[in-house]
Amino acid sequence: MSGGVDSSVVALLLKEAGLDVVGVFMRNGISGKGPAAEKSCCSASDSRDAARVAAKLDVPFYAVDYAAEFKRIIDHFVAEYRRGRTPNPCVLCNQDLKFGHLFTVAEDLGAHGVATGHYARVDDGKLYRARDDQKDQSYYLFGIDRTLLPRVHFPLGDMTKAEVREHARRADLVTAEKPESMEICFVTSGDYRDIVRGRAGAGVPGTFVNVRGDVVGEHDGIDAFTVGQRRGLPALGTPHFVKQIDADSGTIVLGTRDEVQSATALVRGVNWLVDVPSGEGTSCEVKIRARSAPTPARIVPDPTDPTVVTIEFADPAFAITPGQAAVFYDDDLVLGGGWLD
Repeated sequence: MSGGVDSSVVALLLKEAGLDVVGVFMRNGISGKGPAAEKSCCSASDSRDAARVAAKLDVPFYAVDYAAEFKRIIDHFVAEYRRGRTPNPCVLCNQDLKFGHLFTVAEDLGAHGVATGHYARVDDGKLYRARDDQKDQSYYLFGIDRTLLPRVHFPLGDMTKAEVREHARRADLVTAEKPESMEICFVTSGDYRDIVRGRAGAGVPGTFVNVRGDVVGEHDGIDAFTVGQRRGLPALGTPHFVKQIDADSGTIVLGTRDEVQSATALVRGVNWLVDVPSGEGTSCEVKIRARSAPTPARIVPDPTDPTVVTIEFADPAFAITPGQAAVFYDDDLVLGGGWLD
C-alpha cells in the first residue's frame, strides 16, 4: 500500500472479496519537500494515508524499512548516468522490491500472494497488458520472476482510473481524490541531476560534436543528457538530438532525427516470461520506452546466451537509449524484456 488511490482500492476490493488482507508500506528512507516530493510515493504523508486506509478497512498494516534496498537502486541510478546511460529505477524497484523482497514478507506472514495497484493483468501465470492502454504499466513489470507470476495479483487490470476512483469514493477512502504519483520517488527536488551530482559530484564536462566529429559546443556534465534529448543543446539551425554519449571523454554526439534512427538494438539481461523463442527468433512488438507505442520487430536471442537479444526493427527506431528497458509483446501478452545496451 503506497498511500495512493490505486493500492487503496486494491485493498478494498480484496477485503470485499472475503480475502485476508495485510497492508505493507515500503519506506525508502528519503525525505524531501516541494511539489515533486508531493507527487512521489513512499513519503511520510503517503505512509499516513496508507495507514488510515488500512484502519478504515480493518486491515493489519506494516511499514517496512527498505532504506538499504532503495540505496542500492539509487546507487545504480547514479552510476548509470555517470556511464552515459539513462536508467529506469521503477523497473528495478518492481523487480527487486515489490516482487522480490515483498515476497519474503509474504512468506513470513504466511500470505498466498502479493497484490499491488499496478495496471496490468496476470492470467494462468502469464503477464498481459492492462485493458486500459492509457494506464497500462506492464512495461515496468517484465522483470518479475516468472515462477512468482501465479502468486501475483493485479485487481485493477480490467479497470479504468475513473472506475478506481469511483470505488474509492463509494468506500469514502481518504485517498479517493489524491493526485497520482508521477515522479521518481527518491528525486524529491524534481531534478534527477540533484541526486546524481549530490552523491557523485560534478559530472564529466566535454564537448558536443556532430556526426562528422566537428565540435559545435561545450557542456558541463554528461549526466545532464540522455540519448534522444533535444532541449539544452547548441543552436545548429535545424533540430538536433543526442545520438551518443561517451562517458570517458565527455563527448556528446548530436545528429538530425534521421541520424538518430537505428535499425537494430542489442538487449542484455533479458528476463523471459515465456519459453525462449528458438531458431531464428520471433516476430513481435517492442516498446523501447514507457510512453512509446509498440513497434513491429523481430527478436533474435543469442544461441549461446538467451539473456542477450538482438532486436531487428521493421522500421528504424528513434533514439535507442542505453539503460532503458526494451519489452517484447505478442499482442497483449508480455514475452519478456531486458536492458538496451
